[in-house]
Amino acid sequence: MAGTYDRRRQDIGNILALEHVNVWVPDQRTATAFYVTGLGLTRDPYVMVGTENMWINVGAHQFHLPTNTPQVLRGVVGLVLQHFDALPAQLESVRDELAGTQFAWSVEDKHVAVTSPWGNRLRCYAPGPWGDLTLGMVYVEFPVAAGAADGIARFYRSVMGAPASVTREATGVAARVVVGHHQELIFRETGAPIEPYDGHHIAIYIANFSGPHAWLAERGLVTEESGEHQYRFVAIVDPDTRAPLFEIEHEVRSLTHPMAFRPLVNRNPAQRQRTYARGRDAFTPDAG
Repeated sequence: MAGTYDRRRQDIGNILALEHVNVWVPDQRTATAFYVTGLGLTRDPYVMVGTENMWINVGAHQFHLPTNTPQVLRGVVGLVLQHFDALPAQLESVRDELAGTQFAWSVEDKHVAVTSPWGNRLRCYAPGPWGDLTLGMVYVEFPVAAGAADGIARFYRSVMGAPASVTREATGVAARVVVGHHQELIFRETGAPIEPYDGHHIAIYIANFSGPHAWLAERGLVTEESGEHQYRFVAIVDPDTRAPLFEIEHEVRSLTHPMAFRPLVNRNPAQRQRTYARGRDAFTPDAG
């Protein structure tokens, strides 16, 4: 007889993927030095290839980096990198080029902490803790006011149809929301002041596209009717009292969106001119 399993552990819910994080950057050359040379990621060769924007592939996920006044995400983005062991050397290679910016990095206990030239914070991990995922964006963590985690978890459960729980951890109370296989949004309570919101956003794909829209629209929370396949909202509210809890723009996409789950090109950052190995240019990440 087959074993007994907790089937809920395999539930993803209505949000099937966290597709990208979008922050403005003022200089595409500096962004290239940081995201491509330093982090070892890949510029999308097919879309946004001019100087007005840059899409950076991280496995099946992306950073979107339009040229504009810099934005700083309130929180930190977690990445799994297949080339984790080579990361310190790659980051060190761009230190001089990024001198005079906020660029910094340090090797911590289980990750490498990295700060972008404009202050965006990343935590980079080796593959392993996220199953067979070898390259990707595994979480975005936001600081929220004390007492907000429970309402945020209820918002995602009841409005967005996403599994969400509240946990007490060594670093504080946190709402953890499932937004894809091996992907989470984490809202961690803090007593520190919350930085003003500057308009950065995240993009998600959801299966039940109309249900959340109806709830949000009825309460005046839809901020942009982008098109047939997409809408946006900013305010996360308590679903019972409508009290505002946090602001982060969600670019909500349907599964019929033309770009839904399109395959992304990822290079092997170990390839070098002097040590070139034929047939090893591309890296095909496991989806996890």
